[in-house]
Amino acid sequence: MQPSEGFPPASKADARILILGSLPGQQSIAAQQYYAHPRNAFWPIMNELFGIDGSYTQRLSRLADNHIALWDVLASSVRPGSLDSQIQHESARANDFHTFLATHTDIQLIAFNGKKAEQLFGRFVDGDGVGAEIRQAGLPSTSPAYAAMSFSGKLDVWRQTITA
Repeated sequence: MQPSEGFPPASKADARILILGSLPGQQSIAAQQYYAHPRNAFWPIMNELFGIDGSYTQRLSRLADNHIALWDVLASSVRPGSLDSQIQHESARANDFHTFLATHTDIQLIAFNGKKAEQLFGRFVDGDGVGAEIRQAGLPSTSPAYAAMSFSGKLDVWRQTITA
């Protein structure tokens, strides 16, 4: 099976918050857009918090205007389907956070979209001391697969974490 390939970071050099997912799902890869699944709560949460809507290009631009960068922990991995539980760790390759953080020196917060992103960062990246001086926070996943928390519950936690 071919590995799923992630996207380049969506960012400007003056980003202060880096939001990390695990690896784009099948619909996102097909659309070549972060959080393309229609039931993913990421873009609705960004709309509630920052008034971000419009076309995908407009949404990315508005994220950047709010000093938010978007990326994934993994650059690639074999993953049959879209569930994070199907990521095959032996094939996983992390993104280059050393270079990213060297060129995005204003990053103050790394926010993980879901437990799996946080776990993958700890396993494949953070052991290298990347982001050691940067605050890290786990957030409830915006994936429709994470149904244990309501949209309003997710929104509250995201609001408290990334607008504080």
